[in-house]
Amino acid sequence: MEDYTLIIFRTIVLYIILLVVFRLMGKREVGELSIVDLAIFVLMGEIAAIALDDYDRQFFKAVLPIILLFLIQYLNSWLILKNKKLRDFIEGDPSLVIRDGYICEAEMKKQRYNLDDLLQQLREQGVCSVQDVAYAFLEQSGKLSIYQKDQGGFILPLILDGYVDKRHLKIIGKDEKWLVHELLVNGYPNIRDIFYCSYEDGKWFVQLRARKY
Repeated sequence: MEDYTLIIFRTIVLYIILLVVFRLMGKREVGELSIVDLAIFVLMGEIAAIALDDYDRQFFKAVLPIILLFLIQYLNSWLILKNKKLRDFIEGDPSLVIRDGYICEAEMKKQRYNLDDLLQQLREQGVCSVQDVAYAFLEQSGKLSIYQKDQGGFILPLILDGYVDKRHLKIIGKDEKWLVHELLVNGYPNIRDIFYCSYEDGKWFVQLRARKY
């Protein structure tokens, strides 16, 4: 009877711990999990299974790795929130695989992403032809984001969290020198002060970082 009581107790406590940990780690759809998130969740699941099976091991020692993984992931999330370069290094960038109806073969090879996968994801989103696509990005999660030519102009952010996105500048045929000059003319001398910036239909949209008081 004691064994059954112990199983019930450990199961309930582990359920509560995992529920709290996943809730604190933030809201994200399963399809949007990064490689790091997925690895952490798998490890937590394995540790929880071991904790339920190994009755001779102290319960605190069994759940301690879950708490440590949560603290590591929480610290990681805080660091990548503060530093875009670190975020790009850990989570990666979206990859442009179609532009103006043409497949970016070099980028697909770099990402080891084949034509069968590309065409399947196009069909799943109701896209009949590659030539109908203005831009298609392979996201960090493996999901394909598609913008068709008949959807109007597609806006690429040029500055995110104080960092210039040089890839997006290259896509629109501009360079960082042009960006700095245009922002200076419009009254924004310091790029590090800019939280988000885009160039939409010949007009600038700039949102500054929130001030800390």
